[in-house]
Amino acid sequence: MSRLVIEGGKALCGSISVHGAKNAVLPILAATVLCSDGVNVIHNCPNLKDVTVTIEILRKLGARVTRQGHTITVDARHRLRHHIPASLMQQLRSSIIFMGAIAARTHKAKISMPGGCELGPRPIDLHSNALESLGCKIKEKNGYLHVNAKRLKSTTLPLSFPSVGATENILLASCLIPGVTVIENAAKEPEIIDLVAFLNAMGASITGAGTSRIIITGVPRLHAADYSIMPDRIAAMTYLCCAAATGGSITLTNVVPEHLETGLSILAQCGCFIEATSSTVTLVAPPKLQAPDTITTAPYPGFPTDAQSLFVALLACAEGTSHVHETIFESRFKSAEVLNTMGASISVQDNHAEIHGVSTLHGRTVSAPDLRGGAALVIAALAADGISEINNVQYIDRGYDSLVTNLRHLGANIERK
Repeated sequence: MSRLVIEGGKALCGSISVHGAKNAVLPILAATVLCSDGVNVIHNCPNLKDVTVTIEILRKLGARVTRQGHTITVDARHRLRHHIPASLMQQLRSSIIFMGAIAARTHKAKISMPGGCELGPRPIDLHSNALESLGCKIKEKNGYLHVNAKRLKSTTLPLSFPSVGATENILLASCLIPGVTVIENAAKEPEIIDLVAFLNAMGASITGAGTSRIIITGVPRLHAADYSIMPDRIAAMTYLCCAAATGGSITLTNVVPEHLETGLSILAQCGCFIEATSSTVTLVAPPKLQAPDTITTAPYPGFPTDAQSLFVALLACAEGTSHVHETIFESRFKSAEVLNTMGASISVQDNHAEIHGVSTLHGRTVSAPDLRGGAALVIAALAADGISEINNVQYIDRGYDSLVTNLRHLGANIERK
């Protein structure tokens, strides 16, 4: 089993390019099953385990998929299957978005409950209720969801919560339904905008992406598109936190600064100098980080839950007391207990963390509890005194392409063993 060995205490400096967004590429790859005319070419696809699993799902469905570097081509013109094996579904949470795509293409689907990181209850009721409103009949039997989508209909769908996954499922299921479908209280995340841009590039007619009201006018068919995935905003925040925690300076290229505004605001409150252009962000850390105002996670454009663990690790070595409220997932503070073994002073009660900054973290042998919790341990290890070993690297691999290479390029003393 692989592990990361990190000798901390070295300021990270330099420039790196941010890879394509994990949370954008997965629904866009799922969307390719809607295309029965031509071969889709998707660029800037990160080399991640979740992408590999998504490719295997597409192949199991009968699509012909090739990958060369960061470009993936998907030929879904042939007759597709409607069943995804549980062994693939349970490897990643976002596999649930295939339900809407397969239902729209084959008019039926058979999928198991999805897997992914254990972050507390993440019910799929929003997904199934929305698809049932679109005319699907869904039954659960022997651990599988059986979807009958022979009589799909357009409608208005008010979401009780602006769920990213449910918004994506509705988009995929409805863009071929005659008439007009409206999503009220839709998710506004940049990844939703990216998915809609791809669907429109294939000939869909969708407006309102990035707002709480998305309007989908059904079209008869979709054609192939050539498309490039947006930059990964959570990877960008990770590298910024690595530099800030080590007292370094970094320039990120291939970023959209607008997507990082809440994180950049917190970093500025910590005393970091921030400068942004249309596609770059430069950060210069102060001699000592300062505790910022309270951080509260919220749907976009609020502070992203995916970045919460990263900032908890960063604030563990900031001067003063910080407070973090988690409002999205129940189990986002798993890394806090591990950080405390490295010398951090973090107390967690319910979905609130109080962080008392310490002067020094210490290298330890630790295990990543999940994807972003693992990234938080990398940040802490880079800032710590001594050598850390991080196990369960497979979690980290789910979200970061060339993490070791990039950190070594910035001057980190890190190895994968």
